[in-house]
Amino acid sequence: MPIKCCNNKKVNDNLKKTVEFFKIISEENRVRILCMLKDGPKCVCEIWPALGLSQNLISHHLGVLKVHGLVKSKKLGLKVFYELNTKNLNKQLDNLHLFLKPKSYGN
Repeated sequence: MPIKCCNNKKVNDNLKKTVEFFKIISEENRVRILCMLKDGPKCVCEIWPALGLSQNLISHHLGVLKVHGLVKSKKLGLKVFYELNTKNLNKQLDNLHLFLKPKSYGN
């Protein structure tokens, strides 16, 4: 018997995106970066000293987050500022809710 919540193409596509989201945020430093960006846009020069990681490593993680649509960037002068892509993050969280929230049984 097929699983009711995962038996059509649209739901399967969302499930694949949710699994990809888990893969991206399964790296601790990426979650730490996302957490820092909750407070607003930051440039790499603000992130790497706070996390104690090299500037190259922070740039790599930001690149991965950007490619997967979790952050967006804006260049101001010589600096690039990164911020959360709240629209995409909220969509990912909605998918998690869809797949993982237990149904209430009369409660």
